[in-house]
Amino acid sequence: MKRAAVILAAPLLMAQAKPVLVPDVSQREIRIAYSFTGAELLLFGAILYPGGRLPDDKHPTDLVVVVKGPVQSITVREKEKLAGVWVNAEALRYRSAPSFYAVASSRPVNQIVDDRTRAIYELGLDSLQLSPASSAPPPVHDRFARGLVDLRRRAGLYYEAPGAVEITEGVLYRTRVRIPARVPVGQFTAETFLIRDGKVLAAAVRDITVEKTGFERFVARAADRHAFVYGLAAVALSVLLGWGAGRIAQRV
Repeated sequence: MKRAAVILAAPLLMAQAKPVLVPDVSQREIRIAYSFTGAELLLFGAILYPGGRLPDDKHPTDLVVVVKGPVQSITVREKEKLAGVWVNAEALRYRSAPSFYAVASSRPVNQIVDDRTRAIYELGLDSLQLSPASSAPPPVHDRFARGLVDLRRRAGLYYEAPGAVEITEGVLYRTRVRIPARVPVGQFTAETFLIRDGKVLAAAVRDITVEKTGFERFVARAADRHAFVYGLAAVALSVLLGWGAGRIAQRV
């Protein structure tokens, strides 16, 4: 009897099961050398549906891919013009802001999920959960948050790409994310979200490591581990180069 009940219930259980994402990325490691001009990541994968049944056209699925860099503390300063000179004015520090953020989606994110879901999963630049270090009033926080996003957008470190995720036959998907030359090093994550009817049905994460190599790696480690000695060496090198340039100028 138990076996018969299990067999009869199997189709119902399969119908209730959720789809599974199988993502991958073209590069798990990005190495930055002196000639590094940026990289392009190919993020791709497959959607495994229960029983192999694809959703009907009335309930299509969407995909959102979010690539994030390591969080960092940052201080955002406003500039104001005083007596014809631009000077630093009010400032606000954030304890944790992603150093890199890119979101690619099959459609504009605001057409896929509501504002609450976007805020929960941080889907979109206007849904980033930044952590201000001070209890600034909401209008002030919003102003500085917009300024931070705008600065990093112009530097190529933050961007959105609606419609950049291609879904083939409802099963295979792919998209490309540009990594700029100024990208920070550290551990990155590539999160993929499968969404239908405004609900996140499945999610998967892949890790990406960005690190420096060669002389750049040596300099970065020296600055991090021996900051005082590194500072002295930098000052000495600057003095030496200035003295050398002066001597050359005198001979000319």
